[in-house]
Amino acid sequence: MRDAGFFVLLGPDGAGKTTVMREIARRLPSVRLVSTDADLVPSEHALIARLRHSVVDEVLPGLGHTYSPEFLASLLQTAVVYLRDQAMAAGQAGPVVVDSYYYKILAKCRLAGIEGTPMYDWWRSFPQPDRVIYLDVTPESAWRRSHSGRSLNPMEYYGPAPERAGFELYQRNLRKLMLEEVERLPVTFVEEQARTADAVLRALAW
Repeated sequence: MRDAGFFVLLGPDGAGKTTVMREIARRLPSVRLVSTDADLVPSEHALIARLRHSVVDEVLPGLGHTYSPEFLASLLQTAVVYLRDQAMAAGQAGPVVVDSYYYKILAKCRLAGIEGTPMYDWWRSFPQPDRVIYLDVTPESAWRRSHSGRSLNPMEYYGPAPERAGFELYQRNLRKLMLEEVERLPVTFVEEQARTADAVLRALAW
């Protein structure tokens, strides 16, 4: 797969990854895109989109009383394995861009208090990308994009309700943990700008 090019698009909540991937799909249809976003999941893998919606709508509201953090992590592992499997398969036919890979999910599991699990070691044994493109957006901008918290889920902020201070602190900690995961990989930072997709394509040299 490395001969074809394996890239990961990474960034905090509200960084605009999905928008960038949609633009890549429009302009470069030969590039394979791998994501758990419903708009980017092929129909034969609709289960993944349903699981994602179930996690957000049913599991997260009950986290800590109806469902344990470990139960949440076991569900999120389905997304991690799906991303790995699809990246490996897609990379045989050409360049592939993966949305966040396991890096963001692992960081969010750690922020949920799940530490010391062999599951992380398994994820870290997965094939690594040739390059990570990190969309760097300030927590302040991400808060605006979340409609002042109205579109957030409980794994995007600290506290019982989405407030700006809890969101910004969570996003700063999320950024720190994600960058720890990729610190040994080539990382290109794309700063917040009007034409983010163009900057990502330049970073990918396409």
